[in-house]
Amino acid sequence: MNTTISNNGLPKFTQATGSSGNGPSTAGANPPDAAAAAPKADDQVRLTDSALALQQAARAGDAPVIDSQRVERLRQTLADGSYKVDAGRIADRMLALEQQLGGTGKA
Repeated sequence: MNTTISNNGLPKFTQATGSSGNGPSTAGANPPDAAAAAPKADDQVRLTDSALALQQAARAGDAPVIDSQRVERLRQTLADGSYKVDAGRIADRMLALEQQLGGTGKA
Protein backbone atom coordinates (compact mmCIF):
# COMPACT_ATOMS: atom_id res chain seq x y z
CA MET A 1 0.00 0.00 0.00
CA ASN A 2 1.43 3.37 -1.01
CA THR A 3 0.46 6.68 0.49
CA THR A 4 1.26 9.96 -1.21
CA ILE A 5 1.59 13.06 0.92
CA SER A 6 1.06 16.35 -0.87
CA ASN A 7 1.97 19.82 0.32
CA ASN A 8 -1.74 20.69 0.67
CA GLY A 9 -1.40 23.81 -1.44
CA LEU A 10 1.30 25.33 0.76
CA PRO A 11 4.07 27.25 -1.00
CA LYS A 12 7.41 25.51 -1.38
CA PHE A 13 10.38 27.37 0.04
CA THR A 14 13.88 26.64 -1.08
CA GLN A 15 16.59 26.44 1.51
CA ALA A 16 19.54 28.67 0.80
CA THR A 17 22.89 26.99 1.32
CA GLY A 18 25.58 28.77 3.25
CA SER A 19 23.30 31.33 4.85
CA SER A 20 22.20 31.57 8.45
CA GLY A 21 18.83 32.99 9.37
CA ASN A 22 17.61 36.07 7.50
CA GLY A 23 21.04 37.57 6.89
CA PRO A 24 22.77 37.89 3.53
CA SER A 25 24.07 34.79 1.89
CA THR A 26 27.78 34.12 2.27
CA ALA A 27 27.96 31.11 -0.04
CA GLY A 28 30.90 32.59 -1.93
CA ALA A 29 32.99 33.20 1.19
CA ASN A 30 32.71 29.69 2.73
CA PRO A 31 32.09 26.39 1.01
CA PRO A 32 28.73 24.92 2.08
CA ASP A 33 30.35 21.75 3.45
CA ALA A 34 32.73 23.69 5.71
CA ALA A 35 29.93 25.84 7.15
CA ALA A 36 27.78 22.81 7.92
CA ALA A 37 30.63 20.79 9.46
CA ALA A 38 31.99 23.40 11.89
CA PRO A 39 29.56 24.69 14.55
CA LYS A 40 29.73 28.34 15.48
CA ALA A 41 31.50 29.23 18.72
CA ASP A 42 28.63 31.48 19.81
CA ASP A 43 25.85 28.85 19.56
CA GLN A 44 23.90 28.63 22.81
CA VAL A 45 21.08 26.60 24.28
CA ARG A 46 18.82 28.05 26.96
CA LEU A 47 16.53 25.76 28.92
CA THR A 48 13.32 26.90 30.55
CA ASP A 49 12.78 26.43 34.27
CA SER A 50 10.46 23.51 33.49
CA ALA A 51 13.10 21.82 31.35
CA LEU A 52 15.71 22.28 34.09
CA ALA A 53 13.35 20.76 36.66
CA LEU A 54 12.68 17.77 34.39
CA GLN A 55 16.41 17.35 33.80
CA GLN A 56 17.10 17.30 37.53
CA ALA A 57 14.28 14.83 38.15
CA ALA A 58 15.63 12.51 35.45
CA ARG A 59 19.09 12.18 36.97
CA ALA A 60 19.73 8.63 38.08
CA GLY A 61 21.46 9.68 41.31
CA ASP A 62 18.33 11.47 42.49
CA ALA A 63 16.10 8.42 42.14
CA PRO A 64 14.32 7.52 45.39
CA VAL A 65 15.42 4.35 47.08
CA ILE A 66 12.76 1.64 47.22
CA ASP A 67 11.94 0.59 50.76
CA SER A 68 11.63 -3.15 50.28
CA GLN A 69 10.37 -3.69 53.85
CA ARG A 70 7.49 -1.27 53.30
CA VAL A 71 6.68 -2.91 49.97
CA GLU A 72 6.57 -6.30 51.67
CA ARG A 73 4.30 -4.97 54.47
CA LEU A 74 1.90 -3.54 51.87
CA ARG A 75 1.99 -6.79 49.93
CA GLN A 76 1.08 -8.71 53.08
CA THR A 77 -1.79 -6.38 54.06
CA LEU A 78 -3.19 -6.66 50.54
CA ALA A 79 -2.86 -10.44 50.60
CA ASP A 80 -4.61 -10.92 53.95
CA GLY A 81 -7.32 -8.34 53.25
CA SER A 82 -6.45 -5.94 56.07
CA TYR A 83 -5.47 -3.00 53.82
CA LYS A 84 -7.71 -0.01 54.53
CA VAL A 85 -8.37 2.62 51.86
CA ASP A 86 -8.54 6.15 53.28
CA ALA A 87 -10.97 7.72 50.81
CA GLY A 88 -10.75 11.15 52.49
CA ARG A 89 -6.97 11.26 52.12
CA ILE A 90 -7.19 10.22 48.47
CA ALA A 91 -9.81 12.92 47.81
CA ASP A 92 -7.70 15.57 49.57
CA ARG A 93 -4.65 14.69 47.48
CA MET A 94 -6.68 14.69 44.26
CA LEU A 95 -8.02 18.17 45.09
CA ALA A 96 -4.52 19.41 45.89
CA LEU A 97 -3.27 18.07 42.55
CA GLU A 98 -6.16 19.75 40.73
CA GLN A 99 -5.28 23.07 42.36
CA GLN A 100 -1.60 22.66 41.39
CA LEU A 101 -2.61 21.98 37.79
CA GLY A 102 -4.54 25.23 37.63
CA GLY A 103 -8.01 24.09 38.55
CA THR A 104 -10.71 26.36 39.86
CA GLY A 105 -9.73 25.86 43.48
CA LYS A 106 -13.32 25.19 44.55
CA ALA A 107 -13.53 22.39 47.04
